[in-house]
Amino acid sequence: MTFSAQPVSTLEARVLEDITQHEISALKTRHNLADAHTHQNQSRTQAEIVRKLPQLWQRAQTLTQYESEQAFIKAFYQFHGQHHALQRSDEIYLVYAASVAMHITATFLRKHDMSVALIEPCFDNLHDLLKHMEVPMTPLPEAILADPTQVYRLLQETASAVDAIFLVDPNNPTGTSMFAEGPETFIEVAKYCRDHDKILILDFCFASFLKVAGGQRVDAYAILDEIGTDYLVMEDSGKTWPLQDTKCATLMSSRRLNPEIYSIVTSVLLNVSPFILQVVTEYINDSEADGFASVRDVLQTNRRVAREYLEGTMLRYVEPAIETSVAWFEIQRDDLPGDDLQAYLLTHQAYVLPGRYFFWSHPEQGRSFVRLALARDPDAFEGALQVIRQALEAYDV
Repeated sequence: MTFSAQPVSTLEARVLEDITQHEISALKTRHNLADAHTHQNQSRTQAEIVRKLPQLWQRAQTLTQYESEQAFIKAFYQFHGQHHALQRSDEIYLVYAASVAMHITATFLRKHDMSVALIEPCFDNLHDLLKHMEVPMTPLPEAILADPTQVYRLLQETASAVDAIFLVDPNNPTGTSMFAEGPETFIEVAKYCRDHDKILILDFCFASFLKVAGGQRVDAYAILDEIGTDYLVMEDSGKTWPLQDTKCATLMSSRRLNPEIYSIVTSVLLNVSPFILQVVTEYINDSEADGFASVRDVLQTNRRVAREYLEGTMLRYVEPAIETSVAWFEIQRDDLPGDDLQAYLLTHQAYVLPGRYFFWSHPEQGRSFVRLALARDPDAFEGALQVIRQALEAYDV
């Protein structure tokens, strides 16, 4: 089968199917606040890491692949307070991106004809990967997780017919978290999955922001193993440090699932570049030394700027349980859906994401929302917010 090339004008005019297609289009704009990848400048100490890249290259050549892998795993999991997982550090698998870990997970689910209750809203590529692998899905509203005294019962009512429960924590785009007020909700979810023979799948790719926000992560792996829950857990470095998409993601499963997961992992790739592992490990150690200040300061500055510039406009800031690297805004006009606002702002060279894509089962529930990415150089970000503010003020003129 052959495919003919389409003119750029045709591609631009085509309705975009998912968030990633929006993010690709946003790369062409002057004020790109679409993707949540890290685009801020280097801190002083991070710039020093860049200057010693040749030494890191040499170190990667000198050490064995295993040594580079274990150094990264130890730094990453200790930094995040996930010490229990390190008891099985040889069974923490490294992949180039979280989407690769997701593909491995979807392969496992499809192999066993398993169905999934997937949290809604969430970043839509989770849904899309499962859909393309023909994994049956039902939506799990994130409101179910709000009350630890009710979550077990609500899961019984909504997830009894599925084989696995798939949660994102903190959630993207809303910042909701099972850990915001302590581990009780998470414990109840893990107990439900154990009692009802469900696999608990967890996307912790934004979990760094629990630390960025000044808190500490609960040792989730210790809780899961103590309760006896079968699980698959994905983590990622890609949304945290300004590394121009140099990153590493991890995948870990419960002991019972591990042999089969390992066989799928080895069918996908041999290893992550040892040079990349050396670089990312340096950034982790740098954040350990500065208490995450280099990441926190940028996000706090940009969140404050976004709130100040958009105060009094049609966009209302939605307070998250956990502040991540994105901001969620509700449009205070019934006649202006997020798709139309996104298209209008694009005429001013500002790109935000319309909210409906995050509601993969009920897109109408996201029509009144847009998402702004915060991981940008503060000067560039403020310039973008100036443009957005002016565009909003001019909308009815």
